[in-house]
Amino acid sequence: MTMLPARRFLPSISLLAAFEATARAGSVTVAARELNLTQSAVSRQIRSLEQQLGVELFIRERQTMRLTLAGDSYAREVREALRRISSASLNLRANPHGGTLTLAILPTFGTRWLAPRLPKFLGANPGVTINLVTRLSPFDFRLDSIDAAIHFGPAHWPGAELTLLMSERTLPACSAAFRENHRLETAADLLDVPLLHITTRPDAWETWFGVNGVPFQSVHGMLFDQFATAAQAARAGLGVALLPTFLIQEELGRGDLVAAVEREMESTERYYLACPIERADYPPLAAFRSWILAEAASEV
Repeated sequence: MTMLPARRFLPSISLLAAFEATARAGSVTVAARELNLTQSAVSRQIRSLEQQLGVELFIRERQTMRLTLAGDSYAREVREALRRISSASLNLRANPHGGTLTLAILPTFGTRWLAPRLPKFLGANPGVTINLVTRLSPFDFRLDSIDAAIHFGPAHWPGAELTLLMSERTLPACSAAFRENHRLETAADLLDVPLLHITTRPDAWETWFGVNGVPFQSVHGMLFDQFATAAQAARAGLGVALLPTFLIQEELGRGDLVAAVEREMESTERYYLACPIERADYPPLAAFRSWILAEAASEV
């Protein structure tokens, strides 16, 4: 069990709230109005906090309070800590019997694949509340109040336990009109058209051309941070995007997207459920892990 810091380094919430409000507003008067306190009460709380810490947090000027360098850094940390406490309290109030699972998701995977399936999980686990947040890359679970994350990449995440969910196949996709206008027939033909890139997979097109035996000097094109926007751009005729087939089934079925050339590629990386090792047996997480494994198996 991790021990808490000494009491002198754990100021009361009232002191921290007075400090954060004043730091944000730059005015004791505005902070007092926000906290429904008197100006003198807020000033006393800030003085008390400074005395407890042994650090001056504000430079007092005639009508304003200006943060010192130390105070500015402390304000950022305190604001985040208060936000996390507030979120924890809100989660507890929403589900007083526990069972809250906070899951970090990849944007398109979360909206296209996970979200439509979640009602099934929640129906089978009525005591569990799920909160979803977006994360595009691995993070430190110790610094974030997140129970688990959907991870795409190598089977490596320091301090986390990884459960393999599924593999992935990608397809060069575009609009039917784009394919016809550019007379796309072979893999090499794609060197002559605009290519759409995902920032989290900067080498995807190079890998695809290599797998298909197409020599190239360099590959350029528009950049997107999410598959959903890249897919929309491809639909609009801006170019060819290399997209996971399981995320664009609806577009392919409607004909909004077509294969630029029939050359799918299996990604070398995989989708995983990542969680802190010490959190692996948390009941809502264990239930979610079993469920998502079954859902992922249905994709095979």
